[in-house]
Amino acid sequence: MASFDQPPAWAADAIWYQIFPERFRNGDPDNDPRLDDLRGAYPDDDHPHWQVHPWQSDWYERQPWEQRGGAEAFWRHAQRRRYGGDLQGVWDGLDHLQQLGVNAIYLNPVFDAPSAHKYDAASHIHVDPTLGPDPAGDRALVAAEDPGDPSTWRWTAADMLLRALIAEVHRRGMRVILDGVFNHVGVRHWAFRDVVARQRASRFAEWFKVRSWHDAGAGTSFAYEGWFGHASLPEWSQDDHGLVDGPRRHVFDVTRRWMDPDGDGDPSDGVDGWRLDVAFCVRHPFWKAWRRLVRSINPEAYLVAEVIDGIEPLRPYLAGDEFDAVMNYPFAGACADWALEASIDAAAMHARLSTLHDAFGWEVALAQQNLFGSHDTARLASHAVNRGGVPYADWHGYAEFSRAATRGYATRGPNAHERALQRVVAAVQLTSVGAPMIYYGDEAGMWGANDPCCRKPMVWPGAAHADEATEPDGSRRASPDAVRFDQETFAWYRALIGLRSAHACLRRGTLRPIASSAGVLAFERSFEGRSLIVAIHRGDGRERVCLPPLPSARVVCGDPTWLRTGDAGTTVELRGPTAVVIEPRGGFQTVSRE
Repeated sequence: MASFDQPPAWAADAIWYQIFPERFRNGDPDNDPRLDDLRGAYPDDDHPHWQVHPWQSDWYERQPWEQRGGAEAFWRHAQRRRYGGDLQGVWDGLDHLQQLGVNAIYLNPVFDAPSAHKYDAASHIHVDPTLGPDPAGDRALVAAEDPGDPSTWRWTAADMLLRALIAEVHRRGMRVILDGVFNHVGVRHWAFRDVVARQRASRFAEWFKVRSWHDAGAGTSFAYEGWFGHASLPEWSQDDHGLVDGPRRHVFDVTRRWMDPDGDGDPSDGVDGWRLDVAFCVRHPFWKAWRRLVRSINPEAYLVAEVIDGIEPLRPYLAGDEFDAVMNYPFAGACADWALEASIDAAAMHARLSTLHDAFGWEVALAQQNLFGSHDTARLASHAVNRGGVPYADWHGYAEFSRAATRGYATRGPNAHERALQRVVAAVQLTSVGAPMIYYGDEAGMWGANDPCCRKPMVWPGAAHADEATEPDGSRRASPDAVRFDQETFAWYRALIGLRSAHACLRRGTLRPIASSAGVLAFERSFEGRSLIVAIHRGDGRERVCLPPLPSARVVCGDPTWLRTGDAGTTVELRGPTAVVIEPRGGFQTVSRE
C-alpha cells in the first residue's frame, strides 16, 4: 500500500496514452450528437444546416453544411464540429493501445457537457449521454433526479458503459484516470441554471462568483465571474479554504461516486485517479482536503495536476499533500530545445533534466507525466515542421505562435527529416526519468497546429482518409498531404515502449550522464544491479560516442534497422572504453548489463 505522502508505486511503471474521446473513435453512430446537444457551447448559436462531420474528411475543407452558413471563418465552424467519438470507440481502441504497449489511459472529460472538449460541464454526476448507448433514455432518467441530492442519483446507460469500460481496462492490466474540472462549469450546469432562473432565491446562490443580481428596481443585471473572463465558464466560489461549502461537498460526492461506484469500500471498480484541470486556479487548502478524501477511498490513486509553471511555483503542489505529479511541460520544453531547436547542447540538456529530477524528490520524479503534445499544444510532428519559432518554454507566446491562424505557421505534414526529429523526441521521452505520455495519434503520425487542429479525428490503420488539400483560409494547397496511418512511426513508438517495458532501469533507474558531443544525448540508467546505456543522436552526420566499461553487456539495439529486423543484438564485453557510431537523426544505441 502506498504511503500518503508519496505517489503510488505503479505510477513509475505507467506508460500513458491521452484520449480526447470525441475525436478518438466513433464506435456507435446511433448516439451521435444532435444540434440540441451543442446548445450552451461556443459559438452558442443554432447553425441551420448543422450535421455530424465526416470522420475522414479534409480537416480545413468546409463541408456543404458549413458553406451554406456564409463566409464564416473556419475557426467558428471548427468549434461546432462533432465527429461522434464515444466510449464504445474507446473500448474498440483498446486492442490498438495494447499492441502499442501502453498501460495507462488519461481520458479528457467525459462528463455531460455541450462542447466537444467538455471542460464546460453541465454535470459531473453523469457521463455525457452522447458518449453512451441511449442518449434519450439517459436524459429522461436524469430529469427525474434532484442533482443537489446524491440520494436521488441513478446510473445512466452512459454511466454504466464507463463503469464497464473501467472494468475492461482493469481486466487487461491497465489503469485509467479521469479529467476533473473542479474550478468552473458550463452555463448549462444544473446549479448555474437554477441560479440564473431563481437569482438570490436559488439554494445554489452562494456557489458561484456573482457580481450582481438581476433587480429591475435597482437597475442591475445578473453578472458573474467566468474562468479567465469566459462567460461560458462560470467559476465556483472560493474562500480561504478553496471551494466554498456547497460545491466542495458536491465535488467530494462526485469523487466518491466515480472512485467507488458501488459504495462498498472496494475501489477496484472505480477510476485509478484524476488529472486536475487548471489546478492552479483552486486554492491549496481544497487540494489538501481533497487528496485526503481520495487516498481514504483508494490509497493507490494517482493525482496529476495541470500546472504549467517553473519549479518554485510547482513546489506547493508536489510537497506530498496535494498531487503526485504534474503534466511535465518543463520536460517538453527541454526536449524541444535540445532535439528540435538545437538551441542547447547535450550537457545543458542533462543539466535541465537533472534540475527537474532533483526538484521534488526521486519518487515524484519517477511519477511525473512526461509529455510533449496534448490537447492544448501543437502536435509534436507540427512542432518539428515549425521549429525555429517561439520557444516551447515561453508557454503563452508559444500557444499563440503555434496556431494555424498565425501568419507563416505551416500546417502541412512533416517531411522525412522532420519525422526523424519526432523519433528523436520519442526516444528521449521513452527512456527518460518519469512516466511518458503519448497524445492520441502521435504514434499514428498525426500532425496539427494548436487548438483546434491538434484535436483532429484519429487516423486508424486501413482507413481511407481524404488528402489534406485545403489551407486554413480555404485555398487549395499546391501539394496535398496524404493522410494515413504511419506504420513506421507506430513501429518506432511500439519498439521504444517495448524496450521501456522490458527494462525496469528505464522506468525506475537512476540516471548518470555520459560525456558525448553536443548532438548526442548519452546516459546510463541503473536499477537493482542492472544498467542500460542509451545514446540518442539529434543531428545530421554520424557521431562516435565513447561508452564506459560495461562487462557482460548486451547490445539491445544498434540503429533504426533494429525496428525492421527485430534483432535484439549480441552479447559483448566492454572491458574498456568503447567507441560506437550513432546514426544521424534518430540514431539510437542501447547497451544493457544483465
